[in-house]
Amino acid sequence: MRFRPRISVMLGVAMVASLGLTGPAHAKETYPFQNPRLPLKTRVDDLLKRLTVDEKISLLHQYEPAIPRLGIKPFKTGTEGLHGVAWSTDIHNNGAVVTANGTVFPQAIGLASTWNPALIKKVGSAVGDEARGFNSVNPDVWGLQLWAPVVNLLRDPRWGRNEEGYSEDPYLTGAISTAYGSGIEGPDKDHLKAAPVLKHYLANNNEVNRDTTSSDLRPRVKNEYDEKAFSPAISADAATGVMASYNLVNGRPNTVNPDLNDVVRKWTKRDLLNVTDAGAPNNLTGSEKYYATQPEADAALIKAGLDSFTVDDTNAGPTTAAVKSALSQGLLKQSDLDTAVSHILSLRVRLGDFDPDGGPYAKIGKSVINSPANQALARQTADQAAVLLKNSGNALPLDAAKTKKVAVVGPLEKTLYTDWYSGSLPYKVTPLDGIKQRLGAGGTVTDSEAADRIALKDTKTGKYITAGTGASGAALKESATSADTTTQFDAFDWGQGKLTLRSVANGKYAGRYNWGDTMVNDQDQPNGWFVQQMFSLEKQDDGGYLLRYSGYEADESWFGDKKYLKASDDGTLVLATKDEASHFSKDTISSGADEAVKAVKGADAAVVVVGSMPFINGREAHDRTTMALAESQENLIKAVRAANPNTVLVVENSYPTTLNWEQENVPAILWTTHAGAETGHALADTLFGDSNPAGRLTQTWYRSENGLPDILDYDIIKSDRTYLYYKGQTLYPFGYGLSYTNFRYSGLHVSRAGGQVTATVQVTNTGKRAGDEVVQLYTHQRTSRDKQPVKQLRAFQRVHLAPGQTTTARLTFNASDLAHWDVTRDKNVVETSTYDVLVGSSSADIRQRSSVRVQGETIPARNLAVQTRAVDFDDYKGVRLVDETKVRGDAVGAADGDWIKFARASLGSGAATFTASAAKASTGDGSIEVRLDSPTGPLAGTATVSSTGDVYKYATTTAALHGATGRHDVYLVFHGDLRVSTFSLK
Repeated sequence: MRFRPRISVMLGVAMVASLGLTGPAHAKETYPFQNPRLPLKTRVDDLLKRLTVDEKISLLHQYEPAIPRLGIKPFKTGTEGLHGVAWSTDIHNNGAVVTANGTVFPQAIGLASTWNPALIKKVGSAVGDEARGFNSVNPDVWGLQLWAPVVNLLRDPRWGRNEEGYSEDPYLTGAISTAYGSGIEGPDKDHLKAAPVLKHYLANNNEVNRDTTSSDLRPRVKNEYDEKAFSPAISADAATGVMASYNLVNGRPNTVNPDLNDVVRKWTKRDLLNVTDAGAPNNLTGSEKYYATQPEADAALIKAGLDSFTVDDTNAGPTTAAVKSALSQGLLKQSDLDTAVSHILSLRVRLGDFDPDGGPYAKIGKSVINSPANQALARQTADQAAVLLKNSGNALPLDAAKTKKVAVVGPLEKTLYTDWYSGSLPYKVTPLDGIKQRLGAGGTVTDSEAADRIALKDTKTGKYITAGTGASGAALKESATSADTTTQFDAFDWGQGKLTLRSVANGKYAGRYNWGDTMVNDQDQPNGWFVQQMFSLEKQDDGGYLLRYSGYEADESWFGDKKYLKASDDGTLVLATKDEASHFSKDTISSGADEAVKAVKGADAAVVVVGSMPFINGREAHDRTTMALAESQENLIKAVRAANPNTVLVVENSYPTTLNWEQENVPAILWTTHAGAETGHALADTLFGDSNPAGRLTQTWYRSENGLPDILDYDIIKSDRTYLYYKGQTLYPFGYGLSYTNFRYSGLHVSRAGGQVTATVQVTNTGKRAGDEVVQLYTHQRTSRDKQPVKQLRAFQRVHLAPGQTTTARLTFNASDLAHWDVTRDKNVVETSTYDVLVGSSSADIRQRSSVRVQGETIPARNLAVQTRAVDFDDYKGVRLVDETKVRGDAVGAADGDWIKFARASLGSGAATFTASAAKASTGDGSIEVRLDSPTGPLAGTATVSSTGDVYKYATTTAALHGATGRHDVYLVFHGDLRVSTFSLK
């Protein structure tokens, strides 16, 4: 989620409290559902039978109204809590966004980079506490169902929401999400502190056209990869539901994905409350055009397993009308409605919502918000999340006793950015602040943001663009005839031509004002759904420039052609067409690179802080098209490195970056996410060795995006994606990270007891500093019927060791974890094989090796005489996976020349007949060729597929076969556009 292009309302707790917005008094115990001593099911059943049909329907919308006759207060689903309580919406203000002012922990990928589930459980607990604290102030805004964590796998580093996920690995993702969710809930699963919801089910890993693109998940990828990220937290009762994603999977919108009931609910015995993403129910009749009417769509949504509608902002009317209509038309049964409502009531009971005293967590108040303990936890987490990527010649840590002069330069050196799912920062410790504090009075710190300071003069009028000097700025206007502070802007380059312009006049960023044609310098940082503080300077043949407005809405089809700025009659800059645009000359008042070079010359150490602006460089609705730093940032690093050999690079962003030159030429590189208010303290802790870095990368850093397949290619097995299958040379491998000390591994011993495999290994700190090591265990299956990962993470342990200390790391996993999906029989199978056990400090740095022999199954030869699902192929070319029906089932959609392969099929003494269930919406005939051993191999038979007139109308087609004897790879080669659901060779 979200799509809410409205003004964010920044309200701190004190302000909210001053408005008198406190929670209603709890009802006196009157009915059995209010009796906390009764079993949960008894309470739910009692309340369910007391509700009228209209009251039940009213509970389906995100904003559940009060039911005064039963003493039931309002309830709201959906407070964002990705890395701290972030924001929610206000029913009393038309759903306006209210941003929390509490503890902001490192971004989600930073939480996972700690590889420390115990720590992340503490973080989750703090977030749960603060959710209760905010709820105690205003329960109408701050609901206790938290839409977090995000467990979508980071299979493609270009995904705009990379910052929100944990890892490209499902096991690590499961471990971190389980820890975070468990902390949020608290230790008693019957009485919840808050209720985490996993986002976004399923295969939601691209932003462009995310509501209409379909993610093709062949059975192995779905079962071995994408589902494995969601099942651990649900199975451990560390999450209370899932949010369905916008996208389609195999041609069916996830909003009506039957797996919400058929799969997800089977992972736990507890009731789950599943929710839609914002506006998604209307997509079914809108952008997706999957159903003709909203009653049909809403009925299908409920029957598929979603219980709560996030749609139409605060207006529940359309949902109420559609569900009532669905009931009257027989599209929904009363039992369908009761099932959904029972899921809602079950969660509210567990949250203490119907308890007379509000339950065991009701006494948590606002004092927990941004408490000193939570600030200290945020700093500890930011310390542990930092990843040391390079440290040549022991450039780090810096010695504070000897390092008396430090230069801190770069566009992020004295600012902290929040992101789309952050709360606001109650205080800020920037990198510059942290380093100054650490050096103390005995040190000297110079700094520069390294931004070009420019002035733009209209070449026709000779007048400069001028900004307002007050706190609220003013409309940009051509007025001054000489360059002074009112005409000057600091230009920050975020790559691909996108600039933000901060006015020197008042320190505020210029941007589009109130959706009009004028620009005003009035924003503290770039922000908003469309980020309306972006510009581009387009150089012209005459050496001048056009100033293009580059707010994200300018890329929308509805924006029109007025994307440039011109001076109106009174000089005010307004939007205009390119032909109408004013031409400007650019005066460079000072060069950012030159200022940075001045700052670093003669310094004992030069710390360059570069990275991303989270609202600009990849985020919800915007995938990245490059993994490179902004060009000006790359040039800055090179200039500083040339001016000072003692250069340390700090990269503060949310995703893998192509740092090829930097890895070759810069002595030390440290990576961190945007880590909240304590970012500067954590960086100083690490740079000066107060914290020995032990963060590890949770996804592969590639050398270039050029070798990556299309972002819509979700088949990591066929395309050799992620560390699991990638065979190329990486920049930094999965699990990578350096330390200020060294660790020796020895004495690996692997044993089996029952269904568990245990590996013990001795780890010794051979250096002179205490430090943490993340011991990682991978396996590799030597022999298999199917393509297997190069290696796969099975266990890890973060251990702390004093200098010279040795500890025994004990790593365990279940033999059943070695299973993969057998497409020949549609089940998980552990094959009989030898499995390599690989232990080391990253996926590419294996220190100890052993193996274990597992007696499992041998996958038999394919039996294509039985009805076989077409999607259960072993290999393919060109086909798409599509919905067999609108309710359930997958089929293969094919075009001319596409094929699917079924390996090692036993045809016995001869298969005589090919039979397939196929659909063809277009006119004319298509065909399916049955070929042996290759797509161009011997032709065994050809079946004609006649038009059925509809993609969901299947007909049986047959063909006589010849020469189909013995064991062969069987290929179905398609001609014409058609769909195939099942087939057999008998």
